[in-house]
Amino acid sequence: MPDEAPTQPDEAAFRPTAREMIALLTGTAGFTEHRPPARPLPPDGPLGWAGYDAARERAGARTGEEESVVYGTGVVGDRACVLLSFEFGFLGGSLGRLAGDRLAAAYELALTRRLPLLALVATGGSRMQEGMVALTQLQRVAAAATRLRAAGLPQIAVVRDPTTGGGWATVGAGADVVLALPGAQVGFAGSRVRPPDADPHAYSAEGQFAAGQVDAVVPPGELAATVTRWLRALGPHDALPAAPLPRALSAARLPETGREAVAQARDPRRPRAEAYLADHFAVRLPLHGDRCGGTDPGLLCGFGLRADGLPVAYVAQCGTPTRPAGYRAAARTIRLADRLGVPVLTLVDTPGAANDAEAERTGAGAAIADTFAAIAAARVPVTTLVIGEGGSGGALALAAPDNTHVTADSYFSVIAPDLAAAILKRPPTETGATADQLRLRPQDLLDLGFARSIVG
Repeated sequence: MPDEAPTQPDEAAFRPTAREMIALLTGTAGFTEHRPPARPLPPDGPLGWAGYDAARERAGARTGEEESVVYGTGVVGDRACVLLSFEFGFLGGSLGRLAGDRLAAAYELALTRRLPLLALVATGGSRMQEGMVALTQLQRVAAAATRLRAAGLPQIAVVRDPTTGGGWATVGAGADVVLALPGAQVGFAGSRVRPPDADPHAYSAEGQFAAGQVDAVVPPGELAATVTRWLRALGPHDALPAAPLPRALSAARLPETGREAVAQARDPRRPRAEAYLADHFAVRLPLHGDRCGGTDPGLLCGFGLRADGLPVAYVAQCGTPTRPAGYRAAARTIRLADRLGVPVLTLVDTPGAANDAEAERTGAGAAIADTFAAIAAARVPVTTLVIGEGGSGGALALAAPDNTHVTADSYFSVIAPDLAAAILKRPPTETGATADQLRLRPQDLLDLGFARSIVG
């Protein structure tokens, strides 16, 4: 870990100091700094690293800071929170014992006051001059974050340039929501330890977004408003009611036959998830990716704010076969909402789970099973509206037991009727009759007790 900030920073990246970053978010609302009890280091640190004290003195003179982390309480928009901000100019924003004290104290402050934690991260990782003492600060951060998580308090990270090493792998990537500044270097491996032929895009905010590791890349001028909306959505909240049902966006009538039900659900002119979400929410805050390197554009996840201010987490299928990354993102969203006490709305619309070889290689079965488990374990109310195709277990994984509703232009079936006919070795001419036998129409689903209502 170098003891100096880079002398020739990337001019495309936005590199404010720790306090400038806090001011960007709190504005005139103000910030009250806190400090942990003093705990001096031995001369030249725990390793007796020659020149370490002098390097700390230079860093302090250059930045005006005592350590690489500043923390305290503040207000972002209209929401109080605990903020911690890294000063990269102080020994590369690295983590040593005293920085670990400040991080642990910030998490404890959030826990004691029951406030969200907002981390503004810019770090090169653990401080070499403190050796294993520095490295074990990552365990302290992980333990503190776990306590905050267990208390139902949200954690938001804004990753700046650069965010690498253990700081990325704990405070950054370990947050519930990860926002990144454009052009920021983001990745576990810092620029000096990567393979020489590594693709630099993979270590950028934009590359991490493409890989589903970052939820949004937000320009500095939009950051305060975006963080404010996330704080409103994530809480903490008192007990919230179940998500209201969206209204039906189609004037379709109830189908007379199973074949007609399938045709209506597969009509390309039918309203899809994007239209329902736009109609239902005043504000949407997407969660992006499965945190395992995958994304599924056919499944939309996030938190929304209705016009009345009610926050609701949403998971919405877009009419395509849902991929393993989509199911993992869905499970992530549902579990986060459950931990924070936010009701969940799922919109079901898929011909079924993706069944190609790549889906099998990337864990389709396990991802679907985990989504079933997330729904089953949820303590918050989960509400489901079937807005199109309900194709087998790939759709059922997102359906709330005993709280699923359907639109007139939807169907739900153990298997699509054309596939059922093929399995039963029936000719294509019998697909309609098979659809009738499957009793997949909205009114059939109501009669069978699967659907609670047909939404008009």
